[in-house]
Amino acid sequence: MRKVHAPRFSQLCLFFVMLFLFMPLIVVAAYSFNSGHGMTWQGFSLQWYEELFTSSHDLWRAFWNSIIIALTSSLTATVIGSAAAIGLKWWSFKLSGYIKVATYLPMILPDVIIGISMLIFFSSINLPLGMFTIYAAHTTFNLPFTYLLVDSRLDEFDFSTIEAARDLGEDRKGAMLRVVVPSIMPGVLSGFLMAITMSIEDFVITFFVSGPGSATLPLYVYSSIRYGVSPVINALSLILILASMALAFIFRRFLKSFAASA
Repeated sequence: MRKVHAPRFSQLCLFFVMLFLFMPLIVVAAYSFNSGHGMTWQGFSLQWYEELFTSSHDLWRAFWNSIIIALTSSLTATVIGSAAAIGLKWWSFKLSGYIKVATYLPMILPDVIIGISMLIFFSSINLPLGMFTIYAAHTTFNLPFTYLLVDSRLDEFDFSTIEAARDLGEDRKGAMLRVVVPSIMPGVLSGFLMAITMSIEDFVITFFVSGPGSATLPLYVYSSIRYGVSPVINALSLILILASMALAFIFRRFLKSFAASA
């Protein structure tokens, strides 16, 4: 059978698009090994990695704040979003359509509007700004993403298997845990990982709802711009890039093994 080769123009377009997307990452990785502060190459050095792990206490505090908030808010959003998707798909009631529309609002509204609205809400109930308010805000804007991914997975789910499980003696709870949850697990994990990504990279909403001592990594980088971005940030960025690639690879292998076992 004759192979159909992609047109050279398409290949060229793909090459330049990929180059445009990955060039900033390559520049960040390269200059994390630069011995100088500026954009002029002054020689290979690991001093910024040494400074990253020895002297950058404020940066690591902001980094761990981001990780803690990302994990907790993503876990909460995944649990609530998955439960909401199952509930709205399983049961039908008058307000279900309105609830689905309301779920999309955090995705549609600009981040500035969400940040200001949450700041006004937290101030109106006299809730001090800090880690908890950032956690609540991140949980809120992560909910639509987890809900949509689980809901799209449920669109492919055959609900007749639940009836089969009930016929074999399972109660409603057992059918949920042994039939529904394993089937939607790829969607649940995808929503969880997307929520982590959205939380770690968020700046605008976090800027409005953060308080003293609760700076996340994006806020720390923004506040350090006035003094010039330190090459230490480049070193941390390269570590995060490699960690993200490793996590994506592991997740891909997990999904392939999960699909094979299913």
